[in-house]
Amino acid sequence: MPALKNEVIPYLENMIYLPMILTILEKDRLLIEKGDFKLKKPYLGLLDSVATCVHKELGNTAAYLRMNQLSVIKGRMDDIFTEYIFLHDHQEERRRYLNVRLRNRTEELLTQYLRQPGI
Repeated sequence: MPALKNEVIPYLENMIYLPMILTILEKDRLLIEKGDFKLKKPYLGLLDSVATCVHKELGNTAAYLRMNQLSVIKGRMDDIFTEYIFLHDHQEERRRYLNVRLRNRTEELLTQYLRQPGI
């Protein structure tokens, strides 16, 4: 089975992390809307700007995967690992990610998006 090319791995992993970021943003938006904030609008605007940026990147990633006939399927998960199946060239490659790593990387990416200038 041919190994995945290094240049496609970030795109495949984006299909793991970007939906997680969007879920977090949606949940946080609801908490802010329902929360006891004096000024909600700036926080909601920030979350909406980040969500728009993440949606755009997710769309670009999906287009890249379609163009290169790649896909990601979530496999089994337990308390420690989550398995993802990367499909390419009519082959599949299974990778297991530590759930802690998934959480930490998602947090890193969310922090990067929040710190982007112009958001």
